[in-house]
Amino acid sequence: MKKFVLILFGSAMLLLGNSCVVHTRPATQSRTVIIKKAPRNHKIVVIKGKRYYTWGGKHYKKTRKGYVVTRV
Repeated sequence: MKKFVLILFGSAMLLLGNSCVVHTRPATQSRTVIIKKAPRNHKIVVIKGKRYYTWGGKHYKKTRKGYVVTRV
């Protein structure tokens, strides 16, 4: 009886194709654009004690690699 149950369970798993591992990815992956150097007309703005750089109507945060667009 044990052998029958194991064979039945194994064949059901093969037919269903289920596995224990579930890997999901977000539907849309965002691209991060790093700007190496700020333009001359940039402004420094302090919001809630944090420093942001602004130009062209967008806010940027300074990182080691450059400036990254951020939401304030």
